[in-house]
Amino acid sequence: MGKVSDRMTPAGLIKADEARCLAVDLGAGSGRIVLGEIAGGCWKLREVGRFRTARRIDANSGYQCWDIEEIVSQIEQNIARANQQATSIGVDSWGVDYVLLDEALNRVGVPVCYRDNRTAGVMEDICARISRQEIYQRTGIQFLTFNTIYQLAACAAQHPEWLERSEHFLMIPDYLHFRLCGAISNEYTNASTTQLCGLDGEWDKFLMDAIGLKRWRMKRPVAAGTVLGEGTGTARGLKVVAPATHDTGSAVAGTPLESKDEAYISSGTWSLMGIESSTPIANADAMRMNFTNEGGMERRFRVLKNIMGMWPIQRVCEEQKIADFGSVVEQAAQERAWRSVINVNDSEFLNPVSMTGSIQEYCRRSDQPVPETVAQLARCVFDSLALSYRTVKQELETLCGRKLTRIRIVGGGCQNRLLNQLCADACQLLVTAGPVEASALGNLSAQMIALGLIENLSAARALICSSFEMQEYFPRDAVLDSVLSRFDELLAMREMKGETCA
Repeated sequence: MGKVSDRMTPAGLIKADEARCLAVDLGAGSGRIVLGEIAGGCWKLREVGRFRTARRIDANSGYQCWDIEEIVSQIEQNIARANQQATSIGVDSWGVDYVLLDEALNRVGVPVCYRDNRTAGVMEDICARISRQEIYQRTGIQFLTFNTIYQLAACAAQHPEWLERSEHFLMIPDYLHFRLCGAISNEYTNASTTQLCGLDGEWDKFLMDAIGLKRWRMKRPVAAGTVLGEGTGTARGLKVVAPATHDTGSAVAGTPLESKDEAYISSGTWSLMGIESSTPIANADAMRMNFTNEGGMERRFRVLKNIMGMWPIQRVCEEQKIADFGSVVEQAAQERAWRSVINVNDSEFLNPVSMTGSIQEYCRRSDQPVPETVAQLARCVFDSLALSYRTVKQELETLCGRKLTRIRIVGGGCQNRLLNQLCADACQLLVTAGPVEASALGNLSAQMIALGLIENLSAARALICSSFEMQEYFPRDAVLDSVLSRFDELLAMREMKGETCA
């Protein structure tokens, strides 16, 4: 290690030296490798490579699954480009999905994608045997049809031989860490997304028994920032560190929150909106509103709600073969505001055959103007997201018993200036956008903390705040009452159908 220079921030000590860390930041659509270092008292980031997160249809089971070997290959190719420049590496990804290994450490079955429909009806079956209150009081996790608990229950019913043969259960980042250094581990923040991990951070044996897991396959969850081992293969010479392996956990760690009265939105394929809390909020109101209490850095809780995010317009652009998303946003800004709105969290938008057709049919069915052009479809999605943010903002204030003062939007979606302003208008709050690279920064920060180069999360956030410019959006005209009433009616219709997917 090189010469060390110490710098104090209001939050703690930062030791800036020659250490460089690699963040493997996997989204459900794409992955990238980011090299990060602290130089001149600021973060310096360089994208080493980017690739598509490969999916395929398994020929034997028919399941939609992750092409995990292609993902590993892409990661290894990119590590090879940057290994000599780095000190450590860590992986974060989406939650809930997993890999099973047998006694010889070979994969069992396939890593099924959460968008596969194998869990249809499973949540309802489990909740008929174990009350929702029981599950929620134990885990504090929102009810989503694709949670790991329901995936494993589906596996037990449809492919019990996979569970019989398996000895180890690894979430996607856990498996990738295993491939990098051979360590078998379960990291806490991603374990918390399974709805099988208790609020105390330990696996819940009662729930495992209830869904038919007859043998213990999980390791005791380790904290974000744990050094797992020394890298092998292309990762040789690197320390492998488990960051907050759930990408939202890393994104929140990389959000420069300054007050308990600030909310965050991690904006991408999904919009994850919530607050950070030192204690869980898992009361009856939180369960009724379907809030989750996922694990965070330093054992903090991410009290948040899933919103469908950019997924609908991403699918529309894919269907229309449009690659220039920026021009779509610009065109949408010229369309009439609040013309048509949808409940983006309705299950019909989870993975339809045609997203374009689903949005149009929803508007037709709800007696609204039907969006025809891509710009109109985009404006419908952006307006609807802003109204969804308003709803969650009000629910958060109810749960916390206090008013929020700011919303911080991070991630790729924070570059959408139209949506940022719509959020400020709908919520009537100051919105601060940035940094774009929040999940990579949270991942890198956890590695630097593990290496002893940043004192703690507060110091890491102070460093992020001083390293990047951020854009502020002040609320302008409030949304018309007629629009709010129309949107509330759409939410009420979904509640009457008893849907819980978000």
